[in-house]
Amino acid sequence: MSPRRGGPDFSEYTGARKRAAPIKSRPAFGRTFWGKAFVRVIEQIGDKGRVSRGRTFARTGKVLPLDIRPGRVTGEAWGTQLEPFTATLAVSTLDNTDIDDIITKLRRVPGSLASLVSGVVPDMLAAQLLPDGPGAFQFDCTCPDEGWPCKHAAAVAFLTAERIDTDPLQLLILRGVDLSDLIGGVEDETTIAVDVESWFGDSSLLPGLPRVEFRAAIDDLDVNALRASVAALGLDVAQQNVALAELRAIYRQLDS
Repeated sequence: MSPRRGGPDFSEYTGARKRAAPIKSRPAFGRTFWGKAFVRVIEQIGDKGRVSRGRTFARTGKVLPLDIRPGRVTGEAWGTQLEPFTATLAVSTLDNTDIDDIITKLRRVPGSLASLVSGVVPDMLAAQLLPDGPGAFQFDCTCPDEGWPCKHAAAVAFLTAERIDTDPLQLLILRGVDLSDLIGGVEDETTIAVDVESWFGDSSLLPGLPRVEFRAAIDDLDVNALRASVAALGLDVAQQNVALAELRAIYRQLDS
């Protein structure tokens, strides 16, 4: 349709409407060991309907920003309202006993501290780091929904799991564990005291050597396997016994 002469031209507003670009699907929440465990707690203790809506709300990208601190995660949930709702997820922080247990486990497994420093949290720390039980999480939100949790707080929990998937050390921050304290605790156990006054140990008193009962090397061998080897030479039982006795005498000479 051509515009009327002398009238406004609306041709640029006619024709087929352009479709909006499709929204890219967000990766699943809980893709790693730690993220899956976190999501499992959310699904076990929360109202199923609101947890499901919270997962959907989290996928829309309407919770920004997400702030993770010891014992608390806070997110601003944006919807149709003029001002965002403030949703929080509270988790208890670990006490000194739990932290000592973590340090003990890291000491017992060589290389585990190095993995932790590089950003890989060993699965063996799950008992200390993962929240557990009905009271594991506490939810709160400024929205009028009195459900537990509301979809905004549930969304914060799912986004926390997503952050943990990307950076497992965020779980340490949430549980109030300082990585530098773990490093110091492990290193303190392996530190060797040095006497600077006797650098080369000239005045050191060494413990006496233990008295070791003599034991021929042949006694530490598998006699049946040794006899089978001797029998493979075609010797009968009597000859095998002679051969074993001679080997024992040779080993005794070597060990003396």
